[in-house]
Amino acid sequence: QVQLIESGGGLVQAGGSLRLSCAASLRTFSSVGMGWFRQAPGKEREFVAAISWNSGSTIYADVVKGRFTISRDNAKNTVYLQMNSLKPDDTAVYYCAVCGLSYPSPNSYQYHHWGQGTQVTVSS
Repeated sequence: QVQLIESGGGLVQAGGSLRLSCAASLRTFSSVGMGWFRQAPGKEREFVAAISWNSGSTIYADVVKGRFTISRDNAKNTVYLQMNSLKPDDTAVYYCAVCGLSYPSPNSYQYHHWGQGTQVTVSS
């Protein structure tokens, strides 16, 4: 059974930074794309960032481009999301997910395993 455990969320002031981590118990981790999504209260889950199996390709939602950076360490089966210049609109539960493809995708239907999520709250 695949387990994804997110950590690193918390409360931060606007303009601050957080680094999310997602540890995956997945033997094929190094061959699959990984993604981060988020869901704010009363809103649908939305794509944030994704990375290819070898870190060669990354994609971002326009609203986080230039502020967030996704990375991965295949030796540790872990994917990260560095979030800088945080805004109150970034407040949400953040989820990592395993993509069914080796390259990054913004489409949630292409992700087959999801973590429980970690809360990020940005105060103004």
